[in-house]
Amino acid sequence: MAVTLEHPESTSDLPAHPALSSRAAAEAFLGGVCFKVGPPGLVGAELEWFTVCRTGRTARRGVRRPAPDETHHLLTGPRPTTELLAQALGPHAPRAIAPDSPARPLPGGSRVTVEPGGQIELSSIAVTDAADLCARLRADEQRLRELLGARSIRMVAAAADPARTPRCQLGLPRYRAMEHYFTRIGPYGRLMMSNTAAAQVSVDIGADHADLTARWTALHTVGPALIAAFACSPVLRGAPTGEWASQRMRTWLHLDPARACPPVADWPDPVVGYARWALDAPLLCVRRSESAERVAWAAPPDVTFGDWLSGALDDMIGRRPDIGDLEYHLTTLFPPVRPAGYFEVRYLDAQPGDGWSVPITVVDALLSTPAAVADATAAAGTTAGRWHDAARHGLAEPELRAAAVAVLEAAAAHSSLEPRLSAAIRRCAAGRPPQDESGHGAPAHPTDPPSTSGAAS
Repeated sequence: MAVTLEHPESTSDLPAHPALSSRAAAEAFLGGVCFKVGPPGLVGAELEWFTVCRTGRTARRGVRRPAPDETHHLLTGPRPTTELLAQALGPHAPRAIAPDSPARPLPGGSRVTVEPGGQIELSSIAVTDAADLCARLRADEQRLRELLGARSIRMVAAAADPARTPRCQLGLPRYRAMEHYFTRIGPYGRLMMSNTAAAQVSVDIGADHADLTARWTALHTVGPALIAAFACSPVLRGAPTGEWASQRMRTWLHLDPARACPPVADWPDPVVGYARWALDAPLLCVRRSESAERVAWAAPPDVTFGDWLSGALDDMIGRRPDIGDLEYHLTTLFPPVRPAGYFEVRYLDAQPGDGWSVPITVVDALLSTPAAVADATAAAGTTAGRWHDAARHGLAEPELRAAAVAVLEAAAAHSSLEPRLSAAIRRCAAGRPPQDESGHGAPAHPTDPPSTSGAAS
């Protein structure tokens, strides 16, 4: 999901930014800030978990991992308040919930953030080796569990909340504006914000424009195959009727196509295409000054950032956007692959147990060399663009299952961590989702009614 933003929420708290003189200047700025080229070699990740308050008997068990068949039921407890999370995290609390916090990283270098529904997130540092990254994240996950466990808060590894009603825990103007905007469209925005969790992998843009284009193409081409390989969210409380292998990805595909589903296949040049798409995307919110902090951040309906830039909103907003506003606007766009100076791969479900290390290893391997990029693109060519099919059917669809196996085999051929990938290849070849392999996560039958016992209302 990753819709949090860790900098001051008031324009008066931000340094002055240069004005945007024209649309052409804005497009040029976007190309430079979103697609920073250089020799690739770094990998990072953002991992999310749901949080739930333990009470009574379960609170006395201490910090332990749940038994495999317990995970579904562990999400029937209430969400912790932001105050309780801040107390538990202490000096590691993000400023979104503790404005005076030093927001110190955990020992492995990860910073902690909190998503709107109370999900907890680790944002790693970027390193040169996927094995090193996974080791750091395991250490930081263990420390995070200890910190939260001391306040009787449990972390639950799942990609969709099957039990609790969506509820935004963060009352920041940004999230109030998001709820207002998405509610006009349908239920998926609130579900995305409160009831989903992802495993996000970040990789470098590329050495030059040709390398950038190849890596961009590969990440989009393998997307449906990897969604199918790692889909593990068949049950989502509050989702409209329908059987989907990844209800989490379903929310992204439907929450606002103009914001989350760019027509990448139509772009001859990804840099130019993305810059134009970003400026033509709907305006979600407008930051207000500290003196107007009680004023809603909601943007005028049915307008784009480009409209604001052109002066069409002068009477309604009273000012033109600057570079800071454009940078903020970029954080309200949610494409499957988001260029942010590096590529954020945003289409993967959070994995049950400690399975998050597998997609990190896969994405890193697939982009490790130009030959790996070419192999990845070729392996998934038959299923490119089948985002909806992958989210709906997962490994149950034969062509997607074959592509998932081919992509994982390509990753194994370019990875020193091949033994871990071999198990994932066997699982995909057998058509088993990750939760069947590990025994963790939500139940594998979308028709099972969600539990409501103890659910937060």
